Amino acid sequence: MGKKSKKTMKCDRCKSNVPEGDQRALHGQILCEDCYMDLLSPLRVCDPWAVYSAMTFVKGAAADLKLTPVQQKIVDILQNEGPQEPENLCERLKIKETDLERDIAALRHMEKIRGELRGGKKLIRQCFL
Repeated sequence: MGKKSKKTMKCDRCKSNVPEGDQRALHGQILCEDCYMDLLSPLRVCDPWAVYSAMTFVKGAAADLKLTPVQQKIVDILQNEGPQEPENLCERLKIKETDLERDIAALRHMEKIRGELRGGKKLIRQCFL
């Protein structure tokens, strides 16, 4: 008996292979699930309401606040080595840029890290509260 090969399609955004039937369509594009979710739920890094909500939550549950393993690694790298370019963090953590952006947004909302421009370069640094 021959093994049927499953057809794949390419995501129009990230170019990854998507098994036929698992693709999503949005605005005329064929997308993988990750890209589809990224487009449906765009990041808002500078979101005052999210900062207020996060800080209110932290005050109520400060002892129980847990960062994800990746978020903790980001904080540790910044604490031990100083400001980093996002590309460097992606390489070191072996994660996609969109995943890093989500973790950075969450950490910024918790006021654990900040972004800054230095010498024309975008850097991520630890907050000193």
